[in-house]
Amino acid sequence: MSGHSKWATTKHKKAVIDARRGKMFAKLIKNIEVAARTGGGDPDGNPTLYDAIQKAKKSSVPNDNIDRAVKRGSGADAGGADYQTITYEGYGPSGVALLIECLTDNRNRAATEVRTAMTRNGGTMADPGSVAYLFTRKGVVVLPKGDLTEDDVLMAVLEAGAEEVNDLGDSYEVVSEATDLIAVRTALQEAGIDYDSADPTFLPSMQVELDAEAAKKVFRLIEALEDSDEVQNVYANFDVSDAVLEEVNA
Repeated sequence: MSGHSKWATTKHKKAVIDARRGKMFAKLIKNIEVAARTGGGDPDGNPTLYDAIQKAKKSSVPNDNIDRAVKRGSGADAGGADYQTITYEGYGPSGVALLIECLTDNRNRAATEVRTAMTRNGGTMADPGSVAYLFTRKGVVVLPKGDLTEDDVLMAVLEAGAEEVNDLGDSYEVVSEATDLIAVRTALQEAGIDYDSADPTFLPSMQVELDAEAAKKVFRLIEALEDSDEVQNVYANFDVSDAVLEEVNA
């Protein structure tokens, strides 16, 4: 998972500072609103909301925007939308499997935008269930490396249910069952270890190794999908070596 995770981490860092920051802010705000609608507006009693707020703060979303999203979602303020989660399945270049998670208040618009991005960038839509079986729901916490060793992190999270700690270069990735995500995140906090994000995610059970040319095509497709306001997350089963990642980034 290292190559794919490194690419995702690098992409996130770039997104914080580049011109697409506005789109990323909007998606983080949408997550907060949905979490508040589902579990209430108190982050202390709603772990999903707590993590959504923390992720937004780490990405420099203004506090006023966060507060307004919580109030809209919890019903304290008017104007909240009725968002639904819809997952589409498909294939990208080189047979890469894709799970495309949308958060939308208009199913038809979401379907149209996903289909358009796929067909224009070498992707094809797939029937429900034809791709999902290649992925497993997991909890993933990403934290800055700093002075921490892999053993430091492992010792902090092992009893909380962590399955593995991966070295991503500038950061570590802690993988657990999705049901253990909150326990793992809490264990890190109790150990005084800062983290960047804690999210339920889909990890692939098998991967497609890509060369630089194929990687560029797959990245282009994923970026086109993520450019849609309807798309929250794109999960893919590709892997790229560090050498290929460097070539693509160059």
